[in-house]
Amino acid sequence: MHMPRFAVVGAGAVGGYYAARLAHAGCDVGVIARGAHLHAMQARGLWVWSPLGDLVVHPRVVDRPEALGPVDVVIYAVKTYDNDTALALLPPLLGPDTVVLTLQNGVSSADAVGAVVGAARVLAGPTYIAAALRAPGLIEQTGTHRRIVFGEVAAPGETVSPRVTALAAVLQHAGIEAEPVADARVPLWEKFIYLAPFAAVTGAARHPAGVIRSEPRLRATMTAACAETEAVARAAGIAVATDVAPRIAAYLDALPHATRSSLLIDLQAGKRIELDALAGDVVRRAQVLGVPTPVMATLASVLAPFAGGALQN
Repeated sequence: MHMPRFAVVGAGAVGGYYAARLAHAGCDVGVIARGAHLHAMQARGLWVWSPLGDLVVHPRVVDRPEALGPVDVVIYAVKTYDNDTALALLPPLLGPDTVVLTLQNGVSSADAVGAVVGAARVLAGPTYIAAALRAPGLIEQTGTHRRIVFGEVAAPGETVSPRVTALAAVLQHAGIEAEPVADARVPLWEKFIYLAPFAAVTGAARHPAGVIRSEPRLRATMTAACAETEAVARAAGIAVATDVAPRIAAYLDALPHATRSSLLIDLQAGKRIELDALAGDVVRRAQVLGVPTPVMATLASVLAPFAGGALQN
């Protein structure tokens, strides 16, 4: 098996976890980081606490992409609100055949990345993992999911492309649940139909999944927000599954009571929130397509004052 050289841009909980898995499997992995996280990884390595087994790895850790040079695969996992600065890190990592796999939330990341590196280089897909950066250099995984569903975006075919198949094999070798697909847009939107409403409802209500599903009015709000987002997907011509709504309901019911969206976690910590890429994107796309989204628009407006972090008195 050919082992490509990887660079990870956005080595927080998600990107850092996948970097650690790849490094543990013997892949050549470079990580771009900054601040205390950078210094901790340089001094002690990258630590992962996980029910699957703890890891300590020592990838190359740098603060600028030029120190890594061209690589074969870039995993792009920064928060969407950091795109203004993070996208500029990509060009120095590109060689003639470099691909960029974006794991960002939402459905607009592939376009944003493609505008910088060229649409033909971009692979995309949702990832399903529960992990948190517990301290600089330390990631804690809760649960065992580590799934990436990914494929082509700019020119998807009817079958999985060779480069997606090859990358999936490497990820699987590293213990990552990689699921290659022909067209990344469908799984991206199917996650988005759940995630954008879940982030918005949990954020606006300041409560976790257990409260959202058990309080009838919040449950109804979540159901309506999902229906609006699904309507936007179908108006955009995305062939999401016909049973996406009941699947989301079942998924919500199966979540641990205390599950918070990453948006709620950031909101309660006074950090910036991914509003623009989630509820904001639903509302913008709905306006263009002529789809009414009163619930999502209301949730977005409630959260708007907190988009940049905690309100200042």
